[in-house]
Amino acid sequence: MTEMSQPSPSLLLRALPTDPFGDGPDVAGLPAAFLTDLALRHLSRKGELKLYALAQQLGLTAQVVDGLLIHMRTQALVEVPRRGTLEGDISYVLTDAGQRRARMAFDKCHYLGPAPVPLDDYVAQVHEQNSQLQPVRAQRLAQVLGDMVLPPALLPSLGSAMNSGKAIYLHGASGTGKTFLAEHLVRTIEGHVWVPHAIYVDGEVIQVFDPIVHRPAQAGAGMGRSLLRDLSADGRWVRCDRPVVIAGGELTLDTLDLAYDPHTRMHIAPPQLKANNGIFVVDDLGRQRISPTELMNRWIVPLDRHVDYLALSTGTKFSVPFDVRVIFSSNLPPDSLVDPAFARRLGYKIEIEPLDASAYRRVVAQACQRTGVPEERPGVQHLVDNLHPRHGQPYLPCIPFDVISKIADLARYRQSPPRLTPEALEWAWANYFGLPGRDAPANDAPLSGD
Repeated sequence: MTEMSQPSPSLLLRALPTDPFGDGPDVAGLPAAFLTDLALRHLSRKGELKLYALAQQLGLTAQVVDGLLIHMRTQALVEVPRRGTLEGDISYVLTDAGQRRARMAFDKCHYLGPAPVPLDDYVAQVHEQNSQLQPVRAQRLAQVLGDMVLPPALLPSLGSAMNSGKAIYLHGASGTGKTFLAEHLVRTIEGHVWVPHAIYVDGEVIQVFDPIVHRPAQAGAGMGRSLLRDLSADGRWVRCDRPVVIAGGELTLDTLDLAYDPHTRMHIAPPQLKANNGIFVVDDLGRQRISPTELMNRWIVPLDRHVDYLALSTGTKFSVPFDVRVIFSSNLPPDSLVDPAFARRLGYKIEIEPLDASAYRRVVAQACQRTGVPEERPGVQHLVDNLHPRHGQPYLPCIPFDVISKIADLARYRQSPPRLTPEALEWAWANYFGLPGRDAPANDAPLSGD
């Protein structure tokens, strides 16, 4: 199948038997009773739905939903209050028996989205999307990191680390831009991925699609070589940019397991599952509410075998792909956090060092452009050649914007043009680092309106 070929409406829908909702095989990989309950919940909430509207709600083809509704009518669960001129104009509502069955369906589960994807279909899709992944090339990496000031010698290590598929450990002083770098690295992985709204496992629904993590691809965006399947006609899937999940100090062992809500009787996918075919950044490793050793012990198998093991609230255990580029970011060297066994599974340990003076000046220029503070040579020299050496402060890329933005803040307060003067920088530096008494620079420009 070529990249732009148009397959049948849904490659993942099973073939329909003559009586799909009798005692025959499942439909779309789901038990007929489960689909019936899901349709009942939708009809209960909406009150009245046409065939195609219900098909859209369920994310299934009209052919499948038509068979479902025929089955529900034979059980006296739905009725037709009125007919349109066309078959698709027929509306359906619940009967009294349907309302009772719908309440029972809500007692089982409150899920109201598109039909879940069977676990086997999800696993197959993740593996296919991983197999179509193109290697990171030097040109692509340079393009993605073009707005970052990095030592050229660092790029081959970053590119090789991304192509390895192994965990990456970025370490260095706070403020060297490790997290910012990790967020940029996801853009080196080209193409989009299909993400299901939910997964069906052993009678339970696991919500996967998260609007905070998964950004739907813009309309008209090319499929890309990583999406040979066109599932756009299958409403159970959403075409998204590759996901990026960032977890910081809030991370716990419980976070990495399925979350179960006893009120809705639904499971929520853990962050590493939401990040499949993308990047998972563990920021500030060593500052979580769990020790690094506990975290490493939890992930030692997934990182080694690319398989994670989860458990439902019923006790059923199952495996899912761990197709995640994990990036650990820490202020501490790896030897102080992990034992040798786990250190071997950290494929690349890359130190991000402070900048030299020349590279730092480029960051200062970027900060001036971002804040709208005109770049002035005396001010830049004072910052680089005076303030940093005097206070023994290394050239960290976070400092220019943080300091210069305070000059912009002061200018807005005074309603005067911002100036990158040595006096203004002394004041901004003292406010940034919490140094004792430093008066604001004189205001040379009159207030607007005076």
